[in-house]
Amino acid sequence: MIGIAVFSGVINILMLSGSLYMLQVYDRVIPSRNIATLFGLSLMVLFAYLVQGYFDALRARMLCRVATLFDVGLQESIHTALATLPLRGVKPMLMQQPLRDLDQVRAFMSSMGPTAFLDMPWIPIFLIALFLFHPAIGITALLGTAAIVAMTWMTERMSRGAAKAAMDSSAQRQVLADATQRNAEVIRALGMVDRFTARWSQANERYLRENIRASDLFANLGSGAKVLRYVLQSGMLGIGAYLVVADRASGGIMIASSIMMGRALAPVEVALGSWKQLVAARQGIIRLRDMCKATAKPPAPPVALPRPSRELAVQDLAVVAPGTQTPIVSSVSFSLKAGTGLALLGASASGKTSLSKALVGIWPAKQGTIRLDGATIDQWSNEDLGRHVGYLPQDVALFDGTVAENICRFDADATSDAILKAAHIAGVHDIILRLPEGYATRIGLGGMSLSAGQRQRIGLARAVFGDPFLVVLDEPNANLDADGENALGRAIQILRRNQCIVIVISHRPSALAALNMALVLYEGRAIAFGSSEEIFARVRAANGQRAPMAQAMPAKPAASASPAKAARRAALAESI
Repeated sequence: MIGIAVFSGVINILMLSGSLYMLQVYDRVIPSRNIATLFGLSLMVLFAYLVQGYFDALRARMLCRVATLFDVGLQESIHTALATLPLRGVKPMLMQQPLRDLDQVRAFMSSMGPTAFLDMPWIPIFLIALFLFHPAIGITALLGTAAIVAMTWMTERMSRGAAKAAMDSSAQRQVLADATQRNAEVIRALGMVDRFTARWSQANERYLRENIRASDLFANLGSGAKVLRYVLQSGMLGIGAYLVVADRASGGIMIASSIMMGRALAPVEVALGSWKQLVAARQGIIRLRDMCKATAKPPAPPVALPRPSRELAVQDLAVVAPGTQTPIVSSVSFSLKAGTGLALLGASASGKTSLSKALVGIWPAKQGTIRLDGATIDQWSNEDLGRHVGYLPQDVALFDGTVAENICRFDADATSDAILKAAHIAGVHDIILRLPEGYATRIGLGGMSLSAGQRQRIGLARAVFGDPFLVVLDEPNANLDADGENALGRAIQILRRNQCIVIVISHRPSALAALNMALVLYEGRAIAFGSSEEIFARVRAANGQRAPMAQAMPAKPAASASPAKAARRAALAESI
């Protein structure tokens, strides 16, 4: 940028060459009728124009590269923000804003807008030269420049609100477009196309209305500034003509002052013409700065901890959803040794998924601690913790790429043996081989080319890749057939034999048979924790029958039981 500023100074000095050329032609060549002088002056001004053009092009090319370097320097922070903002409860219309802000800033930095502001500090040079021509010309130029600056300030004041409203409506429209694209199948199947078209039309009309209002404001002020510049240039000719008639200046000064005035005010006119982009870029810079501070990566731990291998301990844990304050999970405590399999049970909305997200570090704990081998999980960096954790969410969320890339979590250093090992543990190796290109099959965005069961089993292979110590599976058999459920049971047994801790959330008993511990949540609180046999026996006792756990239904508590104990038993049975 320092080099660009230096080139701007050279360019502005060379801009004087046209005015000086006209001054010399009118004052020297025409009175003397000397062709040699005209030829020499023309060669000199041609050289000056060529040098000016070279530096002007060089400045534009450098600005483009500065904008590119700015973009590259922020890409890591932008992607971190895109991966962090949804976990903090940020509104959907703001989640994609950092990328749009970066595009706007880069586009402005690559345009002619910055050159105008780099040229503005050189306006006093032109004003000084006009004062040297004649004080009356200099005073007129000074007043005209003041009027242009006042108009610029007025543009700034009036455009701020209009530009922000247009940008907000544009973000709302983009959110609706993204939601429509994501849920196209549901919209088509349920006959909601016309309704969403009406909603889109309303959002689009609101955006167009705000955009027209902002564009009208910029157009009016820009045209006003252009008219004012034309008036000043013609005024310069008029004043110069008067001075020539009054024998106070030469004809060359009259022409040169008009040209120089146009040169002096050209940067202001360019700035007003790009003011809309400037306002958008400035607002984007402010948001990017705040976003980078809010989503900055925590400092790297001073010591890299080894892979955990002994236990998971949860103490007095409370979890809230991002952007809210009401706890979903409260006062949960338990500990699990290596090789343990835990069934996380409870009725819908009891906090099972929220607890699982806290255990793998997706949602931070509101209070309490989660420890692996005695160290809180925030003592690992995100990358290191991810290597020790396997997670299969309800929405499997595969990515556009090959099957192998999805299994190895897009680790470029992953070996074929590690990928095959994960596939064999998940029991999905034979299924993958039957795909058109085996492990090299591209699955499309979200795994659209696979069935729901195939996606779930590949997601399980991804969860167990790399020998993680803690594996959390949320409804892992929701889309599985009998073979898939058998493979899931075998995978859990293999993981436990390998001294992994496995936590499974499921409402189907087939996934729980390979687990030896159970934790029951009710309205976000742990109401039972112990061996699975003990918990199941308590459920049967609460129901007064020896039905399997998955079929247990709450029954009226015995008359001899205390009200508190009876309520607890009923809650236990209802949760399971």
